[in-house]
Amino acid sequence: MIKTYNNQNETNTLSTLIKNGAFLVDVRTPAEFASGSVQGAINIPVDHVLDALSQFENKESIIVFCLSGARSGYAKDLLTQHGFSNVVNGGSWQNIYFAINS
Repeated sequence: MIKTYNNQNETNTLSTLIKNGAFLVDVRTPAEFASGSVQGAINIPVDHVLDALSQFENKESIIVFCLSGARSGYAKDLLTQHGFSNVVNGGSWQNIYFAINS
């Protein structure tokens, strides 16, 4: 089961993490990212996550997101397998947008 954030309590959790400086990572393709994402996010496509592990180091909290939550769920699993315990699957980029603007 993919854990995404889509109710008010969960959105509040995302909002709190974001306000506290969470590292926002859009794991969609560069073309998808260019078509729209959230302010402050960086693009690390899911198939490049393992090549970019150093970018995740020393981050207090990490939120990964994509179009539906599937790729971000996979990215979260990859990061967890490589020792990152502070990763949240934020689901869709619209969830993150809503959390930022709520």
